[in-house]
Formats: sequence, C-alpha cells, structure tokens
Amino acid sequence: MEYNIEKQHEKGKLHAIERIKALCDEDSFMEIYSGVRHNCTSFGMEKKDLPYDGVITGFGKINGRKVAVYAQDFTVQGGSLGLMHGEKIAELIDKAVESRCPVIGINDSGGARIQEGVDALCGYGDLFYQNVRASGSVPQISIIAGPCAGGAVYSPGITDFIFAVDKISQLFITGPKVVKSVMFMDISEEDLGGASIHSHKSGVAHFRCESENDCYRKVRALLDYIPHYYGDELTQNVKYKFDTKKKAKQITEILPENSRAGYDI
Repeated sequence: MEYNIEKQHEKGKLHAIERIKALCDEDSFMEIYSGVRHNCTSFGMEKKDLPYDGVITGFGKINGRKVAVYAQDFTVQGGSLGLMHGEKIAELIDKAVESRCPVIGINDSGGARIQEGVDALCGYGDLFYQNVRASGSVPQISIIAGPCAGGAVYSPGITDFIFAVDKISQLFITGPKVVKSVMFMDISEEDLGGASIHSHKSGVAHFRCESENDCYRKVRALLDYIPHYYGDELTQNVKYKFDTKKKAKQITEILPENSRAGYDI
C-alpha cells in the first residue's frame, strides 16, 4: 500500500499510518477492512478510487494490551466521511465492545463527503450509534490531529477523552467564513477551534499537547491509569508515589478551614 505521506508532511503533520505506528507498540497493528471502497456514483465519484475509503482501521497493542484504532487520512478526499467510511469506524467500535478493549480515534477530517449527500449522514448515524452503545462499556479516546469540522465534531464530543494538539487541532461546527457571513466577526481557525480555546475556555479538550508525538505519549500513559473495559480492575503498570504530608499541606492551602470563607477554583 502506498501512502501520500509527503503531502501531510508539507502541512507539518504526520500521515495516518505514521500516527498509528507512533501510538501502538512496534509491529502490533493489524489493519482490517482495507479493501472497503465507497459506492457513490454521483458527481464523477464512480471514477475515483479512494484507498481504504480515507480511514485506516484495525487493532493493535499499547503497553501490551489490545486497543482498537482508526485514523482518518486527510490526503484521501480531505478525510471526508462517506457511508462506507462511517460504517468502517462503526464496525470497528462494535468489535471493540465485543473484544472489551479501548477505542482510539485519530480525527483529521473536513466533515461529510458532500458528493454522497444523505448517504454520508447515514454514515455519521451509524458512527454515533456505536459511540453511544460503547459508552460505559469501553473507554473512547479522540485525538484531534487536524481539521475536525461540521459533522466530524459530534463523535469526539461524545467520547470520554479528547486530546488537542497545538497548531494543528481545529474543532468547530462551522469555520471562520461561515461565522463571518452570519455574525460579521473576523476570527481565525485557531481562535475559533484551536487547542488553546478548547483546553482553557470551552473545556471541550481534556488534554493539550505540544506536538503529535507528545500527544501519542500521553495517550499511552493515560491507558496505564484507566480500566480498559467496564468491570476491569485498574491496571498495575503505574507505581504510585504519594507524599501524604506534602499533599495534606497543599490541600489546606487550597481549601480554607473556615467553611464560610471563599477560595479560588
């Protein structure tokens, strides 16, 4: 399989396959549904062969434990989601629930594939259904590794953890051009939906990362702290060091003894 890696590098981003390799244990990722293609015959789409329909899906391991991973490829039709693209991700989540393993999504998408019309929205419906079904059963982690616009924002919004990366994450329902036409406001993509705004003001992002590699390191670390499925005992990979005297002093500095006194939250 040939990947258009240089096109991503020109934008200062890793390619989908590089992202998966950076996230998973070495040589542990096994792709599934690689032969899936779109079935759209409108607007000349029947002449376009979109490899793996723009999203790489499969299972790998992180710190020796099984995970389900998908990564949208922005070099394939802008990472846009069509019917088969959405069904690939939905089927992966379904299998992750059966396998009782976390789901990690690397999002880099311009939203719905407009050439497919309502079929693309059906793909989103399948995806959202599986997001909700998996909620409370297995952890769902979303990495915003590029533009995530329109319909693409809703799935990350209902997952458990969202990671945003400085300079490349853009998460918004409508972009700056639409905001300007409707609200007459000039705003940049970064100020509208960048890592800073979502980690410090909106609260949408739970983790802010300096770079992609920093992000994948933090995702790997997070999976050492959380159960991998409902009923799983906390992992024992992390050695906890807790200085009770130091922590107790810090708590008293935050919370006053007087229950009527105010404090900074």
